[in-house]
Amino acid sequence: MCEEIKVAKINNEHIETFTITIDDLDKKGSGRGYALRDHGGHKPRKLNLAVPQTLRGETVTVDVPNPTRKRANVLPKEIVTAHPDRVTPPCPHFELCGGCVWQHWSYEAQLKEKTDLVKRELEKNNFDASVVKDAIGMEEHPFEYRNKMEFTFGKNGELGMHELGNFRKIIDLNTCLIANNEMVEAMLLVSKWAGKHELPGYDKEDHSGLLRHLMVRRSQETEEMMLAVFATDKPDGELKPLIDELVEELTAKFANLKSLMWMVNTDIADRTQSEDTHLLFGRDYIHDVMYGYKYRTWFDTFFQTNPTQAEKLVELALEMADAKDHERMIDLFCGVGTFSLPFAKRVKELAGIEIVESSIESAKRNAADNGIDNTYFLAKDARRGMDEILETWGIPDLLMLDPPRSGAGGKVMRRIARLGTDRVVYVSCNPETFAEDITWLREFGYELKTVQPVDLFPHTVHVEVVSLLVKTI
Repeated sequence: MCEEIKVAKINNEHIETFTITIDDLDKKGSGRGYALRDHGGHKPRKLNLAVPQTLRGETVTVDVPNPTRKRANVLPKEIVTAHPDRVTPPCPHFELCGGCVWQHWSYEAQLKEKTDLVKRELEKNNFDASVVKDAIGMEEHPFEYRNKMEFTFGKNGELGMHELGNFRKIIDLNTCLIANNEMVEAMLLVSKWAGKHELPGYDKEDHSGLLRHLMVRRSQETEEMMLAVFATDKPDGELKPLIDELVEELTAKFANLKSLMWMVNTDIADRTQSEDTHLLFGRDYIHDVMYGYKYRTWFDTFFQTNPTQAEKLVELALEMADAKDHERMIDLFCGVGTFSLPFAKRVKELAGIEIVESSIESAKRNAADNGIDNTYFLAKDARRGMDEILETWGIPDLLMLDPPRSGAGGKVMRRIARLGTDRVVYVSCNPETFAEDITWLREFGYELKTVQPVDLFPHTVHVEVVSLLVKTI
C-alpha cells in the first residue's frame, strides 16, 4: 500500500520515494509490497516492489529510480515501523553483500518461517501440513557453520562475495560470519597477496584479467584445509615466483593446510571449474568425517556444507527408515555416499545410484576406507539404475533419495512408485520441488507420515527436509 509519494531528480535520474507496507516475502527472502503511481490523471498504476532486508508487516520508505516498469527491486531507505522480531545484523557487510539475506531477523523467527514455508508448499499440493514438525535449528551459535566457501575476485582487486542484486560487482570482504574464522583468515591472506602484486581480477564484461575465484574448504572434524585459486593462466613464467611466495606464506601460517591448487579456467561461464589443475602443495583432496565415517573431498566434491546439521539429517533418515539387517536398500542420488555408508551398516545390501561418475568413484573409495563391503555403486541415471537393481534383487525393501534442488521429477518419481518398495525416505533441499515430487507417490498409494525441516543454512531462505512415505495400498 502506498501512503506517500515524493519526487526528486538525482544525477539526472528521476527518483520517486514511496512509503509502503511489506505484505509478504518472496522466494529470495525479500519483502514484497506495492505502490500506486499517479499516471497523468488516469487510473493509478500498481508498482510491485521487492525490498530486501525487510519483514512482513513493516512500513518502509524506498527510493525507486525511474519507476516506469511494473516491478522494481530496491533497498529500504528507512524502516518506519519495524517488525518485533527485527534485530541488528552483526555482519558489517550485510547491507551490501548478497550472501546472507536474513541477518536482520531473529534466529527463532527464521526457524518459524522455514517451518511455515514447508507447510505452505505441502498445502499447495493438498497434503496435510500437520505432519510437519518444527524446524530443527543450530543449538548454540548459528554462525561460522560453513565448511566450504567460494569467493570471487573483482576486476579492481576486490575479493569477496557478489553485491546484493548486482552479479557484476564484488564486495571486498574483511570478514564473513557464516564461515570458519580460519577460512576467512586464509581468504584475507590471498587478498593481501594479490593486492601487493597488483594482480588483475577477472572482468566479466570484457573477459580479461587473471584471478577469478578462491575456494576454501575446511573440515570441522579433522581441521584439514584446502585452497584452490582459479585463474585464466598457468602458474609459470613471471607468475611462478609470485605463486611460490603465496605457497610459502600460506604454509607458514596454516599448519593444517593439506591441499593447495592453482586451477586454470578460461571458460566464459562464471563457475569454479578447472581445465588444468596444478598441485602447488600437499595432495588434491582432504579428509573429512561425518557421523563417524571418513570421507575424502576434492575441490569439486559435493559434501554437506554444514556438517553439524548434516549429521542431524543422517540421524533423522536412519530413524525414519528403521532399516533392518535383512533388508536391501537403494540410495538414489547417492553422491559420494554421505547417507550410503551409515545405512550400509544397518542393511544387508545397499545400492547407490548417481549419474556423476567421479562421485561414484569417490563413494566406492569411501566405502573401502570405512571397511564397508556390502555396497554396490552404479554410475547411471536414476531410472536405468533402478531397473538394473530390480533385475538383480527384485523389489528393494527401502529406498532413499536426496535429489538436487530441481527435484527428482515426475518420471523418476513414477518409477520409484512402480518399484513398490515399502518405505521411501526423501531428503530435500527444496520444499517446493519436494512437495511436487511426492504427489506422484501419493497417486500410487503412498502416505506421507512425517516431515522434519532442518536448518542447514541460517540467515538464508534455504531449508532441508527429511520425510517418510509408507506404501499403504
